[in-house]
Amino acid sequence: MDKYKVTHRLMRQSIKSLVNRQLTSNNPIYRFISAFPLGNGGRNPQLYRSFGSLATKVERNPSFSSLNSDDLSYFKGVLGEKNVVQDEDRLETANIDWMHKYKGFSKLLLLPRNTEEVSKILEYCNSRRLAVVPQGGNTGLVGGSVPVFDEVIINVGSMNKIIAFDKVSGILVCEAGCILENLISYLDNQGFVMPLDLGAKGSCQIGGNVSTNAGGLRFVRYGSLHGNVLGLEAVLANGDVLDMLGTLRKDNTGYDLKHLFIGSEGSLGIVTKVSILTPPKLSSVNIAFLACEDYLSCQKLLSEAKRKLGEILSAFEFLDSHAMDLVLNHLEGVRNPLSSAVHNFYLLIETTGSDESYDKEKLEAFLLHSMESGLISDGVLAQDINQASSFWRIREGVPEALMRAGPVYKYDLSLPVEKMYSLVEEMRARLGEKRQHYLLNFELLDIHSVR
Repeated sequence: MDKYKVTHRLMRQSIKSLVNRQLTSNNPIYRFISAFPLGNGGRNPQLYRSFGSLATKVERNPSFSSLNSDDLSYFKGVLGEKNVVQDEDRLETANIDWMHKYKGFSKLLLLPRNTEEVSKILEYCNSRRLAVVPQGGNTGLVGGSVPVFDEVIINVGSMNKIIAFDKVSGILVCEAGCILENLISYLDNQGFVMPLDLGAKGSCQIGGNVSTNAGGLRFVRYGSLHGNVLGLEAVLANGDVLDMLGTLRKDNTGYDLKHLFIGSEGSLGIVTKVSILTPPKLSSVNIAFLACEDYLSCQKLLSEAKRKLGEILSAFEFLDSHAMDLVLNHLEGVRNPLSSAVHNFYLLIETTGSDESYDKEKLEAFLLHSMESGLISDGVLAQDINQASSFWRIREGVPEALMRAGPVYKYDLSLPVEKMYSLVEEMRARLGEKRQHYLLNFELLDIHSVR
């Protein structure tokens, strides 16, 4: 469908409802996002939506239909028998999130293999008033990819083809079900890098990354997906296919609708294809693991890194002593790269450039100056790829360590850098002694990355 034919409908129906945050059963898009309520509520096993100290029970909307044998026959006719999943074991996996906090009760998992099948599924569900929930790698930490009630799960993992790659422009076109790590490996062999990198890269899928506007570990260098995604294809709630799969870096022809879908978490449609700009792979990579004694020094070091390292700064990651203890205590083979002395804060700085000797000299000069000025109290520079990987293992292992430590509420918060650690201190003060019984590391609200 021509993107301009749906522009006004999207503006009129979708944006208005999202801006006003008023989702009712009369809203044409409501049936599609019933499994994706705005905010962080309605996702726990008890089906309660919590706002501060208030909690109200979320009831299944009776205007939505329930599955019947005719529905199953239709889906099997479109997808084939093996792609219509009713097996209890497979449904158990699809109904629960990675952190085992949120559990749905879906009785049906659909595995479309292409955009046409996604379109037919949504068109049918729309006509039957069957609620659906889009799902990719199901690696999210806030329950957004699992049902609330008995929604039909549409998993795009079978749509995992790389469609095209242009070595001149560095533009990759692929289906939404491509696993991020597979794309990283493919591009590495082509001499390019993915502008997005996550700890969950072995399972997460690019469609889910785009739908959640994932930031990742390279955010400080390459920015958000709003700047790297050149186009996408999406299927709307009624089955219409919206083709915005452009590959031009500059395109002023009308509304740039793709930005509505980046970060929309499936509330406007299911992303089925993505075109993304990938930068050339540079040969020189240096990683330093540092210690600071106070959060103000961490902020100053970030500012200095941007000024002194400039174009070669590719990552700047932050964690406190509690996060370090968590990783050391719950992950095998992980050790503190610095001395046994305990430091209040730790930083991982990575530079990427094209001149190894110049880049290393520049980083070493920056570190020496920072040490002399008292911003860092200790530090080590990775001497080989194994040591570099061990540094990254600490940072990327925080979510896994959290899961092993016990239940935890984890949110992706956007705050001014100077306010970030104030939230940690505020939460510790509010939780008090209860922190020992419930969430020992509650302060790790995904703010261990200073960006």
